Parts: sequence; C-alpha cells; structure tokens
Amino acid sequence: MDMKLGGRTALITGASKGIGYSIAAMLAAEGCHLHLVARSRADLEGARERLRAIADVNVALHPTNLAQRGAAGELARWCPDVDILVNNAGSIPRGSIEEIDDQRWREAWDLKVFGYIDMCREFFRLMKARGSGVIVNILGNGGERVDAGYIAGAAGNAALMAFTRALGGNSAEVGVRVVGVNPGPVATDRLVGLMRKEAATRFGDPERWTELARGFPFGRAATVEEIAATVVLLASDLSSYTTGTIVTIDGGMVNRGSLI
Repeated sequence: MDMKLGGRTALITGASKGIGYSIAAMLAAEGCHLHLVARSRADLEGARERLRAIADVNVALHPTNLAQRGAAGELARWCPDVDILVNNAGSIPRGSIEEIDDQRWREAWDLKVFGYIDMCREFFRLMKARGSGVIVNILGNGGERVDAGYIAGAAGNAALMAFTRALGGNSAEVGVRVVGVNPGPVATDRLVGLMRKEAATRFGDPERWTELARGFPFGRAATVEEIAATVVLLASDLSSYTTGTIVTIDGGMVNRGSLI
C-alpha cells in the first residue's frame, strides 16, 4: 500500500537498532528522507549503510544524548523542517520502589519521559507554525497495566500516555497530530539477549529462549516490523483523523489476567 509519504522528512530517536531502525527502514521504503538520532555515531553509521540498500533517500545522522538538557533544542535548530517526529529513545529498568534508587530513576526519566516532552515541545512549536506535522510517541503497555515490579516504567509510561493524549487532544486546531503506540514485548536484540540469558540460567541452554515466550499471546513476542508498520500508518495521511489516542500492540496482554 502506498502511504503517500514520499518526499517527507522524518526524525526518529533511538534509530540505530530495534524498533527505531525498523521504523526508519519502513519510512525510507516509503520515500521519506531521514534524520536518525542515537548516542553512538558508529551505530548510526551502520544503520545508514543498511538503509542505503533499501531506498535512495537522504539520511542525516545526529549522535545525541537526549537526556541532556538543551539537546532537543539543538536538534530542532538542525532539523526545523521535520514533517514526522518519532520519539523512541530510552528504556526504563524493571524493579520495585526499593530496587530503583533515585539516580537510576532520574536517569531513566531524563531520557525517556523528559526527553520525549522536550522533543515534543520543540518540534510541536515548529509544526504549529507551519500548520502541519505528526508526532508519534513510542511508549509501552506497562503504562496501562501497572506493575509494582516495574514501578518507574509504569509511572513513566502512564505519564507519557496522559501527555500524548493531552497534547494531541487539541493539536488538530493547529493542523498537527500527536499519537502514541504502546508495544508489549517485542523481539528486539535486547529482549532476545535477556531471554537467552534467562534460558541459560533456567535450562542450561540459551538456545531454548523461545520456550520462555510460550506464555505470550500467540506464543511469541511481537516483531519490530509489526510495531513499525503501525507507526508508519499513523504517520501517514491515511490516519489523518487520528490524534490524541494511543494504539496498543501487545496481543491483548493488558486485557487478560496477567502480563506474563
């Protein structure tokens, strides 16, 4: 399906791997020019090489730590004409209130929670001035079904869900759409690595990691492509009446008896 995105420009954070890279690849295939943001220049350069094999689009790299104050403003000055912003950088560690100390909590929120807010503030201002633009925030289903064992992430994702709904609820008045996506477990390199480690501990064989996913819906985690496809649809004019809402992609996890 042609998403009619050819010639537009997208900025994706956390774009060098996982969900972020998959979103970049699908947008490139649709003809979008790209600004890729991540901390590691080497990882970004590797992503650009892979993207060049997909489509003949411009790919600019921005090695940036979005947890630092002022980073979002710098990106907005470098990339003022972005049509699509995808906030994807950051993850929040699991742990209880006793396990997640002040420093870990603040570091995680500086990147994901305040990082998203800062990016939205800067790019919403530019989009509002133009009268067009789309912001997609990649959040997490932990903000819907809260878990004391993931308390920092539950609170952070819930806050970003409310933020996304609040900003997107009125953004249509200035021609801008703001939406969110809540993935459940996704088979990123990070998740697979954690599951391989757990399989080695539990079964003595890291290759048995897929057995740990049997309790997931459909007996597996989502693929990065399944998340990316929804993001591309939401970013396109085919979703031009969608704003202030959150799409959850977790196989129904938040509506069943347990998240695991």
